[in-house]
Amino acid sequence: MRQFGAFVVENRSGAGTIIGTVEVARGTPDGYLLLLGSTNTHVLQPLTASTRSYDPLADFAPISILGTTATAIAVTPGLPASSLQELIAYARGNPGKIALGHSGPGTNTFLSGEMFKLLAGGLDIVSVPYKGAGPSFADLLSGQIQMIVVNVTNQITDFHAAGKIRLLAVNSTSRLRSAPDIPTTAEAGLPGMISQTFYATFAPARTPDDILMQIDRATQDVMHDAEFQGRLSKAGFDPVLGLGPREAVRYIAEEYARWEPIVKKLAT
Repeated sequence: MRQFGAFVVENRSGAGTIIGTVEVARGTPDGYLLLLGSTNTHVLQPLTASTRSYDPLADFAPISILGTTATAIAVTPGLPASSLQELIAYARGNPGKIALGHSGPGTNTFLSGEMFKLLAGGLDIVSVPYKGAGPSFADLLSGQIQMIVVNVTNQITDFHAAGKIRLLAVNSTSRLRSAPDIPTTAEAGLPGMISQTFYATFAPARTPDDILMQIDRATQDVMHDAEFQGRLSKAGFDPVLGLGPREAVRYIAEEYARWEPIVKKLAT
């Protein structure tokens, strides 16, 4: 994006990404203030927050969907389950004996685990909260817990290849470029179990369309570069091409509508 000059990246962390997201939502719609948002900022946070600090659809103008990362259902090799259906059968026959680690209520790993239990018929699996994904993964490796829903990275697939964990299925609409041997949950017999995180750029609402399109065109130039795609794939991202402002609006609205009934059901 050389035509735009220098970019200044400000990491406005805090309150589960709310602080930085709100700043962009209230910013001047002139194209100079952008947000790198995700499923967390525009789907899960608004759905799970007790009070909303922003409207994920009305307060933003999506520019480009950049890529996605998927989660996968992972178990310890000591669990007698080599497939998703074997895991479900074992859980049904051994209620309360599988411990499922997650990063805390409201997080993607927690909601994905609860979605799995619901879609598999209401499995009695014990949810164990951790302070982040790292500690839960460490306990999976040591056998302290039997299962996690994990964000797929190269490190995770390396552990799978080495036999230290067992990835039973990826929670995405298609197999991952980085892990083509692992079936999707639909292929493994559990359609509807989709949990992937999208990453996208956003501007404040009411940013003029011509500015949004100009930024998207420059973004697509970069996204179509083979070397850049390779760097994204190596980092565990599946690049997404050609989803500009209009397509991004539909994409995000569909993701919101897909998660909403799951979150509401968990709240009852």
